[in-house]
Amino acid sequence: MVQVVNELPSYSAYERRQQRMQSVYQAYLLELERAQFDGDIDGSYSGRLIAATDNSVYQQLPQAVLYPRTQAALQKAFQLAQQDAFRSIQFAPRGGGTGTNGQSLTAGIVIDLSRYFNQVLEIDPERAWVRCQSGVVKDALNDAVRPHGFFFSPDLSTSNRATIGGMINTDASGQGSLVYGKTSDHILELRAVLLNGEVLHTAPISLQQAQEKARGETLEAAIYRQVLATCVDKRAAIDAKFPPLNRFLTGYDLKHCYDEDRQLIDLSRLLAGSEGTLAVIVEAKLNLTLIPQHKVLVNVKYDDFQSALRHAPALVQARATSVETIDSNVLDLARNDIIWHQVASQLEDVADKPMRGINMVEFTAVAKADIDDKVASLCQQLEHLIANQPEQGIIGYQVCADGKSIQNIYAMRKKAVGLLGATKGRRKPVAFAEDTAVPPEHLADFILEFRAILDREQLHYGMFGHVDAGVLHVRPALDMTNPDDEQLLRKISDQVAALTAKYGGLMWGEHGKGYRSEYAPKFFGEELYQELQKLKAVFDPDNRLNPGKICTPWGTSASLVSVDATKRGFYDRQIPIHVQESYQPALNCNGNGLCFNYDADSAMCPSFKATGDRRFSPKGRATLIREWLRLNAEHGFDASQPPAAKWHPMKAVAGAFADDFNHEVKAAMDSCLACKACASQCPVKVDVPAFRARFLEWYHHKYRRPAKDFLVKQVESLASGLARTPRLANWLTHNNFSRWVTKRWFGYVDAPKLSVPTLQKRWQQRQWLSMDEQQLTAHVTTLTSAQRDNIVVVVQDPFTSFYEAELVEAFGTLAGHLGFQPILLRFAGNGKAQHVKGYLKDFAKTANRVAKQLNHVSQLQLPMVGLDASTVLCLHDEYRSVLTEPLNYQVQLSQTWLLDVLPSRVERVAVATPNLDLQLLTHCTEQTAMPKAASEWQQIFALWQIPLAMANTGCCGMAGTFGHESNNQAISTKLYDLSWRNKVEREVVTLATGFSCRSQVERHSPSKRALHPLQWLAANCR
Repeated sequence: MVQVVNELPSYSAYERRQQRMQSVYQAYLLELERAQFDGDIDGSYSGRLIAATDNSVYQQLPQAVLYPRTQAALQKAFQLAQQDAFRSIQFAPRGGGTGTNGQSLTAGIVIDLSRYFNQVLEIDPERAWVRCQSGVVKDALNDAVRPHGFFFSPDLSTSNRATIGGMINTDASGQGSLVYGKTSDHILELRAVLLNGEVLHTAPISLQQAQEKARGETLEAAIYRQVLATCVDKRAAIDAKFPPLNRFLTGYDLKHCYDEDRQLIDLSRLLAGSEGTLAVIVEAKLNLTLIPQHKVLVNVKYDDFQSALRHAPALVQARATSVETIDSNVLDLARNDIIWHQVASQLEDVADKPMRGINMVEFTAVAKADIDDKVASLCQQLEHLIANQPEQGIIGYQVCADGKSIQNIYAMRKKAVGLLGATKGRRKPVAFAEDTAVPPEHLADFILEFRAILDREQLHYGMFGHVDAGVLHVRPALDMTNPDDEQLLRKISDQVAALTAKYGGLMWGEHGKGYRSEYAPKFFGEELYQELQKLKAVFDPDNRLNPGKICTPWGTSASLVSVDATKRGFYDRQIPIHVQESYQPALNCNGNGLCFNYDADSAMCPSFKATGDRRFSPKGRATLIREWLRLNAEHGFDASQPPAAKWHPMKAVAGAFADDFNHEVKAAMDSCLACKACASQCPVKVDVPAFRARFLEWYHHKYRRPAKDFLVKQVESLASGLARTPRLANWLTHNNFSRWVTKRWFGYVDAPKLSVPTLQKRWQQRQWLSMDEQQLTAHVTTLTSAQRDNIVVVVQDPFTSFYEAELVEAFGTLAGHLGFQPILLRFAGNGKAQHVKGYLKDFAKTANRVAKQLNHVSQLQLPMVGLDASTVLCLHDEYRSVLTEPLNYQVQLSQTWLLDVLPSRVERVAVATPNLDLQLLTHCTEQTAMPKAASEWQQIFALWQIPLAMANTGCCGMAGTFGHESNNQAISTKLYDLSWRNKVEREVVTLATGFSCRSQVERHSPSKRALHPLQWLAANCR
């Protein structure tokens, strides 16, 4: 018998049994708060869970997360921790959380600098440098320096969410490192806070200056004494041990800390790659690189991935800027993703020769002449090999010189990292031994043996990487909820470590050590590893900064972290399989973090962009749901079903128990705009609205719903009834008293007014037909075949039908001009709002009723067109999960239908030339689920030679009812300001495809009006 737990214990009760916050940490945080710490102190269970994972397989719950606003606040936190009572407190800095080896995970306190240390402080174009805080996202830094003609050249696939501090701490690099080097090659100065609260400023200084600094009594003096003893006195041993690789050893860079030729000491080289084990970096001065004005990408195609690897050294000799590779597994994943339509023309298959691998050879230069000869020479070599040496496996190549196309290809390459996580089945490719670096000339043989290791275990895997630097990312597919696969991870890690040593390479060519630090003693050797320990001891003698990573302090018994440390799979396996399957979108999250994209004009994720709170992101919500499911399972409750016990009106008011973890999860779900960008933009399709609806259904079986939810549940039937007398209804609902009641009792503001005249009256005035499905069937039987071919059925939605009837009329007008008879199908509902609020039973009833209607009409083989993107997409997406009969209908959006019928009828309609430029802003759900939507509108307008500019935008902030809820006003307005306001308020005509978007424009830019493209066309056609 399954025990029904009426209430989950509070998170404080949970901590008492599991990994509770130690009293010393509680006392420390309380004292820090009393000291008026300038920043955020997050000790909530949800806040800690967000910092418990990164982009690795590991999970470790911290005691709290600190978000300091200033350097002084961070110093205060460290100074307080020097008190005897708090000497056991441990810290670890965190940036974007994109590490693949758990570098920032800790059981102590996380210091997250991404929230407030995100300013570009100074740019000097004349001397080509920038000074910024460590929480600045890499792409944001490049946006700031681009107007001056520069960029920060070290690249990485997570550049739209990785921070500069994180790049420094892992000494990150990626594509183009053969020319541009690693992050440490571009550091001019660093400012860091030491554990005792002192500030350390690092920059290259002469050996003599370093020796003078070493004579003092300060911590800085002690650091310089040890640096001289290690990096200068042990120079011969260092040169003998470190292999001459482009991806030199990360973590305490002994080799480059001392420049023997120029007699310089640079402590920045020690901090770069130190993973927060020595100090917390708060500011950096970085050199910049001129943006290449000319780029050419040669995509070389192979019939076998091994052929691509063997050919790579020859491509490097072509004096390329970079040579990137992708195997067939990753290519196949990309082919099945929405991103492929952007690159398909540049990566076409060769006739009768499947492309099973590709090398992307990039040439860049400030002057075009510096590229032309290189590209011509390479193409000549390739032609020769294809014609005369087919055994080389080269089947073709394409040259791409278009900047946008090159950008799209690299976007596909970057997304490949996340796409690997979308592999079907329980086994998913995971990162754990995947940034090995070997001399490029040995890479093919190394990978051949690497593949043999994986093939012996019958594992699926994907490969991609930087063959020019001898670095390849290999991600075997494992089920980390399976203990046998977890042991296999250890077995493979050990074998790869031995194989890398055999070929004279390194285990950590790019992504740092983290939980792989246990291999450090063997790779460094006893003598040099002890030198690392001595450096750690002088910076952090008590092993309090990210303990166990890279090395342990000399003279202590502290242990390194292990590959066998607790992983996310350990917690996930505690969730019953049938529960995992019912919440699979949340369980699919692999921590890739693409939802943390800083770009305001990207669709994912609006609530995170507005708040900066990682709980309010797809990854955050997936993390909370996973733990919520685990807690339910721990207490014998089946979370795949709503609780048997309903809420009790006296005790189950949402928010009544502040320490109830249910409410923390609910808060994260409430901030979701249900835009569904995650469902398509996330590489592993973490569909938050899907599991959010399920959670809300569960939650409101236990906790009373607010009155506004009941209003939303009935909004379609209410609107349908009120629309019969719209003037009276508008007067009743929009007078001052009614507005006050609506805001006070229901929490809603700025509700739209019903259309006057109604859609039915407009349709009747036009003498167009309006029918239900039976009437339509009877009508069609009376028509000739030619007449049937000229019918288009309008599928109503609750937004345009009742609040924007002029848009439906505009569609009818344009269809009429094209020779079609528009027939308005009886409104049967949609249910989108019911799904959003978690009324899943009611939604299922609505969906099955509407689907029955649409399936009936589909048998007539008439085109069905809907005008609102979010509701039309709901008919094909959310409906699938609840329908009891097959989904046999197809409702098109207006642009798809128009693009099909217009070419043969466009001469029937003349459209006036606009006085102002036209710009198109698409609905966020539409632009992510239907990425071709905007270009389809461009093609439509181009038929009349009318230019239509596409403006990249994120979410407008309305998103159905979200922007009308009074407690969401701050987020809604901020989102509009972030991405929409500056575009809408230009001297252009704005066309917007979303009803919500047009409503938001009307609310926040009252002097402007956004039209649907159909409205503009109908108003200007003749």
